[in-house]
Amino acid sequence: MIAKDRPLIIIGGPTGVGKSDIAIKLAKRINGEIVSADSVQVYRGLDIGSAKISPKDMQGVKHYLIDILNPDEQFDVAAFKRYATKAIDEILAKGCIPIVTGGTAFYIQALLYGVDLESEEKDLNYRQKLESEIKCEEDELKLFKMLEELDPEYAKKTHYHNVKRVIRALEYIHNTGNKFSEYNAAQAAREAEYNFAYFALNANRDTVYGRINERVDKMIELGLVDEVKGLLDKGYSSSLNSMSSIGYKEICDYLEGRMSLTESVDMIKQHSRNYAKRQLTWLRRERDVVFLDRDKYKDDEEVLQFILDVLCNRGIKD
Repeated sequence: MIAKDRPLIIIGGPTGVGKSDIAIKLAKRINGEIVSADSVQVYRGLDIGSAKISPKDMQGVKHYLIDILNPDEQFDVAAFKRYATKAIDEILAKGCIPIVTGGTAFYIQALLYGVDLESEEKDLNYRQKLESEIKCEEDELKLFKMLEELDPEYAKKTHYHNVKRVIRALEYIHNTGNKFSEYNAAQAAREAEYNFAYFALNANRDTVYGRINERVDKMIELGLVDEVKGLLDKGYSSSLNSMSSIGYKEICDYLEGRMSLTESVDMIKQHSRNYAKRQLTWLRRERDVVFLDRDKYKDDEEVLQFILDVLCNRGIKD
């Protein structure tokens, strides 16, 4: 299939803005199925901290790329591209419309415009060496300073706490001798592989931050501490990429005696708010993104109608 014959809808936006709700309502309206673009929900057992959607809340809409890996298995942008492309092909073959939803904008960029990471000569020992050096926040800063020296432009666009992204950039530089920012610029010039409509949901900052804080409190109430303790008891190290994600890293710090539970919860909220801010910064740099301020619409029905009008205009849906 050429791009115009491969329709794709993307629902992005900051954490806590309600992407999943809109995606499910849209899928039910247009015979769609959902592909998750979340870097944590792929892992089995990482449920509460990733705000993983439950089978009941899926409302009969099929979801892909959820609970497909164990916490110690590797998942990166190249793996996402492979899994997501296969899922999209399956959805299209059934005559349904794929809806990609999630907050990992880098993954979505790779899906739309291609990613040439498989062609690199990978040095897994180097990646593992960097991962093993991360024991505390001071180690994260040390690694980030290395990135600032080697690729200051890319360092300006990420955050030291996003260890996965920092390591990914250092790994690319190590493997190729080139800057990761230059690679991203080359990727941005590529043509999309799909006939897509990319929507970015947003809301008032206080609203988004309030939802984040409420979500974190709910996670604790639902048993996030016990979930993380159970994963550690099963032998999954706190140094794993999966366990270094927001929500899990901070609870690991609490369980391993590096901070109190109150401090841990406060850090989850702070890191989540920082992440939401970075998500919006990334989306504003993306091409062809249609921003949707939920505060300007009376209800979800009005939001859906706007989305459906755009899809009709772009020939994605009659």
